[in-house]
Amino acid sequence: MLVDDFAYPLPPELVAQEPLPRRDATRLMTVDRARGEIGERPFREIAALFAPGDLLVVNDTRVIPARLHGRKESGGKVEIFLVRRLPAEGERWLCLLRSSKPSRPGTVVSLAEGVTATVVSRVDGDTWEVAFSPDEGFDAWLDRVGAMPLPPYIRRESGDYDRERYQTVFACNRGAVAAPTAGLHMTDDLLAELRGGGVEVAPLTLHVGLGTFMPIRVKSIEEHRMHRERYAIPESTARAVAERKRNGGRVVALGTTVCRTLEQAAAADGTVPAGEGEAGIFIYPGYRFKTVDALITNFHLPKSTLLMLVSAFAGKELLFRAYGEAVARRFRFFSYGDAMFVS
Repeated sequence: MLVDDFAYPLPPELVAQEPLPRRDATRLMTVDRARGEIGERPFREIAALFAPGDLLVVNDTRVIPARLHGRKESGGKVEIFLVRRLPAEGERWLCLLRSSKPSRPGTVVSLAEGVTATVVSRVDGDTWEVAFSPDEGFDAWLDRVGAMPLPPYIRRESGDYDRERYQTVFACNRGAVAAPTAGLHMTDDLLAELRGGGVEVAPLTLHVGLGTFMPIRVKSIEEHRMHRERYAIPESTARAVAERKRNGGRVVALGTTVCRTLEQAAAADGTVPAGEGEAGIFIYPGYRFKTVDALITNFHLPKSTLLMLVSAFAGKELLFRAYGEAVARRFRFFSYGDAMFVS
């Protein structure tokens, strides 16, 4: 199976550059796999697509303001992109570095409020280990001076409003460097409406990491290897999934991050154990889903692993027909764009 098989034409003006004034003001494309039907409704009416007894699983990861700007002792500008905190003494991170001249071990970068970053060593490919000093109160400092890590197809600098809008309303566990974007449409009122209609809402945590930004660099899909991302499934969520698998009701994944976590952890009967782990599963057409019965997701980049996942869930022919409809109907694409409900 070739990566090029997952290309599609997209007018650049359909890539959403800003969030809409209201989270739930986006459009929702509906894709019925059994009937092969494609429809549309406002996202704020999504509760009508659920039935009492359904389970909605959400990703409660919180995006950190991972983009930092500083200067080397020579005066050259450096951008530091935090990827993942390392299990080492002090404040050490896996980072991407961007500067006019290549980075090297020992380089010291001056950052805001007197904090310095010292390049320790190259870890793998484009990633480096970086030590920050002083390391006391690092998270509070990062919240003050860091910029939200908007994806590269949003061609503007992040603003203060992105600190709220590039974050779900249920975000609480710090650690992601990209938002679980299907969750950006949800509001507290919509969640209350779902619960009032007999839908259980349960969290898990998957810290979205470097793989979100990495293109596939091979021609054959089977040769691609995913970056691993940390996840945690609470006992209450594991029980809720087991109850649906035992008694009926759908497990609805709010986003591909939730889908990947559940399918990574899934047993043959569709149940999932509570606990922590790393998700490195690569889902593409031919995969047999064990846990997820319906999927809410945004529209994804051509040739991306996320597009391949949704193609596996919806069926590639039906999904690409839906994407063609989305382009024709002028849906908004990617992180701040519109959504899709695949049932």
